[in-house]
Amino acid sequence: MSAITITHTPGHGAPAGRLRLTRRGRMVFFGVPAMLLVAALLSLAGFLNSPAKAADSAAELQPTSSTSVTVQVGQSLWGIAGSAAPSRDPRDVVAEIIQLNNLQDGHIVPGQQLFIPST
Repeated sequence: MSAITITHTPGHGAPAGRLRLTRRGRMVFFGVPAMLLVAALLSLAGFLNSPAKAADSAAELQPTSSTSVTVQVGQSLWGIAGSAAPSRDPRDVVAEIIQLNNLQDGHIVPGQQLFIPST
C-alpha cells in the first residue's frame, strides 16, 4: 500500500480566513464615507453661517426711517429713547438705537452722532 499525502495550497480549497482588501478596496471602503461626512459637515457649516431671512419678499422689506441727533452732556440712551418716542417702550427704542448705530456696549459720549428711529 502506498501513502497518499494531501497538502493544502493557499487559495485552493483552504478555509476562508480574514478578508483582505486591495488598495482600491480600502480607498472605496474608507474614502467614500469620509467624503460624504466632509460634504455633510460643509453643508451644515454653510447652513449655520447663512444670513437669516428677514422677509418673504423684497416688498416686505422697509428701511427704518431715522433721524440724526448729537449726544449732549448728561444724556443717556434711555433719555434719548424717551424723548424720541414717548409713546413706545424705552427698552425697545434703546434696542433699535443700539442696532441702528452698531453700538457694542450701549456706551455713548457727548458729541457723538446717533441715528434715532422715527415714529
